[in-house]
Amino acid sequence: MATITSCAKTVRHAIELDAFRAEKARSVLDHVIQGNCFDVHSAVESFSLLFENPPYDFEVGENRNGRMEYLFLEHTYRWLKPGGVLVLVIPGDRLSTCADILAVHFRDKAIYRLGEPESIRYKQIVVFGVRRTRREREQLKDWEVQRAKTKLLAYTRTYDELPVLPDEVDKEFTVPPSGPAQLVYRGMPLDTVEDLLPASAAYRQAGRILFAPEVRATGRPLTPLHGGHIGLLTTAGLLNGIFGEGPDIHVARWESIKVTDRFEETDENEVTTIRERERFTQSLTVVYADGTTAILDEGSKERHEECTSPHG
Repeated sequence: MATITSCAKTVRHAIELDAFRAEKARSVLDHVIQGNCFDVHSAVESFSLLFENPPYDFEVGENRNGRMEYLFLEHTYRWLKPGGVLVLVIPGDRLSTCADILAVHFRDKAIYRLGEPESIRYKQIVVFGVRRTRREREQLKDWEVQRAKTKLLAYTRTYDELPVLPDEVDKEFTVPPSGPAQLVYRGMPLDTVEDLLPASAAYRQAGRILFAPEVRATGRPLTPLHGGHIGLLTTAGLLNGIFGEGPDIHVARWESIKVTDRFEETDENEVTTIRERERFTQSLTVVYADGTTAILDEGSKERHEECTSPHG
């Protein structure tokens, strides 16, 4: 944000959940709130430019469930004044979750891939758009909205074909002036709560459950173990430890990890529905005395080894 506004007379506001990043942001921005974005409120149509890079995660709650990319945009886009510019950084395959809002409330959209190594890892894209006025929204036809949504959904499936954000300007957006704007935080002071929490009686009682001592089992089985026994023991975390002798001595660590399976279905109208299913699977990490490591999981076609220093 400091780079984007470096040549303009601006007042820059920011919201950051992490205390360390919030402190770093205060060194370059004017007003920084450390807290949950959903606990921050502002008058509608207050800001000229909105830069967002929301968490890439799901929210599950009593009142609403959904992708954070959509929920962040839904919560904040009203803060942007008509004619204001949106800059939205999200994974390319999450563009579909934001399509409804982008198709109706934003025009002159431009979408690019980001080329930095970390951006490629998460398949990040940046979406530029100009917020429509109320009159422009009222004049929109249903077929225009549907066409815009279809185009955005197509971008979701063609990430590799999107142009990379160039170093030289190829499209300009005019950021309109705005009056004084303010963000109001109505959430809890997170740092203070974190500092006081260990002294809480309720926390000490919950700690007996949350931080229960690790269960250990010792001794030899009465009969030889078959495959089913081994599977139960590994998923229960009871086969972690030191095994083998001589050059084969190693440390083994089993853990359950969450993976997401993604499915795409296209109907006769060429509308693609993307479904995701989360499940848990097992992963084994092995470290040998000479520094060789291996990670085995269901996605491994072969044993992956990496030699490191024996001293760490």
